[in-house]
Amino acid sequence: MLDTFNQTTVAATSGKLTFGLAAAIWSASVGFSAIQDSLNVVYRVKETRSYVAARLSAIGVTILLMVLITLMLTSLLGADFFERICHVHISNHLLAAALGIAVRGLAWTFAIILLSLLFAVIYYFAPDTKASQWHWLTPGSAVGIVGWILASLGLRAYVHFFNNYTVAYGGLGAVIVLLTWFYLTGLMLLLGAEINSEIEAVAAAKRLLLTEQSNLAKATASGTSTPAT
Repeated sequence: MLDTFNQTTVAATSGKLTFGLAAAIWSASVGFSAIQDSLNVVYRVKETRSYVAARLSAIGVTILLMVLITLMLTSLLGADFFERICHVHISNHLLAAALGIAVRGLAWTFAIILLSLLFAVIYYFAPDTKASQWHWLTPGSAVGIVGWILASLGLRAYVHFFNNYTVAYGGLGAVIVLLTWFYLTGLMLLLGAEINSEIEAVAAAKRLLLTEQSNLAKATASGTSTPAT
């Protein structure tokens, strides 16, 4: 993998890298546009943004999500690298193991915070809701995060213990696994959005009922306080 990366970077020029980055962002924004359409269906709203506005929003959010995912992967890979350094340079194995566990715990905590921010960004910018409010953590995002972690761990266990997918797909096995992980990620996003949508619908219906009861009580009080002629 490192040799392939070195060969790619040696042959690449600034123009090729710029074009490749722009093409990657555009392609990823197309995927986020699909998320926008799906969450509009979940929240039962119609897309009122223009094509240009929706596309620019998708590109901006895609860049933000790329930064968040990069930070998540950097924290997890950096913790793994630091743990290996501890085992190599610290003679006390117990101290090295303790430092490694502590760093991994901090890295996973930071990654989960970033994952929560990622879900919050998607749920805030993707659906075309008029009265969207920012929430760091919602019941839907909590369920989606836990489900995504469990699904990712389950897929990792399957790939590790039942790695016979190459028999059916050959060299495309890694691509199929990645697409399966994308599918599970999208499923958890939709599940969390559906939970948030139902909770917001129930809360809106309750507020409407309380408003009608309050108006009815005011009208009744006004009618009884009016003196008879």
